[in-house]
Amino acid sequence: MSTLTQDPARTTTDEGPQNGRGSWPVIPRLRGTAWLVWRQHRAAFWTIIAATLVGVIAMVVLRGQMMDYLGTLEPTQRRPGGLPPEFDTYGNLIVDVGSALGWFPILAGVLLGAPFIAGDLETGTAKLVTSQSVSRLRWLTMKLAMPAALVALSTGVLSAVFNWWWTPVNGFVTQVDWIAGPIFNVTGIVPVVYALLTFTVGVAVGLLLRRTLVSMVVTLGIVTAIGFVWGEMRSSLGTIMSVSTNKGIGPGARQPELPAMAVEQGQGTYFLTSSGDRLDWMTCLDKMGNDKAHTACLESKHVVGWSKDYIPFEQMATMQWLGAGIMFAITAAVVAFIVVWGRKRLL
Repeated sequence: MSTLTQDPARTTTDEGPQNGRGSWPVIPRLRGTAWLVWRQHRAAFWTIIAATLVGVIAMVVLRGQMMDYLGTLEPTQRRPGGLPPEFDTYGNLIVDVGSALGWFPILAGVLLGAPFIAGDLETGTAKLVTSQSVSRLRWLTMKLAMPAALVALSTGVLSAVFNWWWTPVNGFVTQVDWIAGPIFNVTGIVPVVYALLTFTVGVAVGLLLRRTLVSMVVTLGIVTAIGFVWGEMRSSLGTIMSVSTNKGIGPGARQPELPAMAVEQGQGTYFLTSSGDRLDWMTCLDKMGNDKAHTACLESKHVVGWSKDYIPFEQMATMQWLGAGIMFAITAAVVAFIVVWGRKRLL
């Protein structure tokens, strides 16, 4: 065969291409089930990728503006309590963006997870695919693995950039505690596992109900319930510590101060007695109108100071990993259910 009729890009020798520049690079391509899943849901996948890029760019720009502003301040001002009121604008932006990122797990469950398999079951695509040479297990595995990997990557990137933005001023942002959702739920490992949990729950609901719209509505209710339970249990993941005073509660006595960035727990300040017991803040409330009567009432109960409960900031990472471990265990159980149910009753 004449070399004039051959594709130069495909002409190689044992040492590589004939032009002597080494072996041609191999560009990975999706094949088989992976190609099918990507092709089928490429609009949703590209939307997630685009939204991630937009979020990253926005946070990088906002962080740059914040750091430029901090650079204009005197060193004595760059500390908690010393920042000008104008800094509140940047603190509000951090909280607002954190709140917006907190919607990602909900969207992952409702808009991605619920219709992912329900749509195929409703339109008959699942029956068509599995009637070919593709097994149910292989199809289910790819339908779970590809979007789950993309969800984990997207949330991980957004979480890392948000944490990079928030960390330099984590002691300055007083608009919300670190244990609140706009911070706790979008930093560390939590957002990744949280989004995977809601996604798999959506897939499981879609697999059971087999109708896209109904699955999305039911998933929204379940994901909302998960968010409520998670919000209620977050504080219980930490170890509550106490700080107290025993120098009386009269004029000049000061209440105990919490460590920097600690989050107060419980009802607030308790009265501390000489025996170490703590009394509710409503103790002797009926005597509040009369200072002498109020003081006498507290003295009769042997009150010697105040006590406060709190969770220190140092526990944040531990609490996040503990919460993520619980959510990961639930996610694994949901995935196991999807695989077992799907292999037996997919069609």
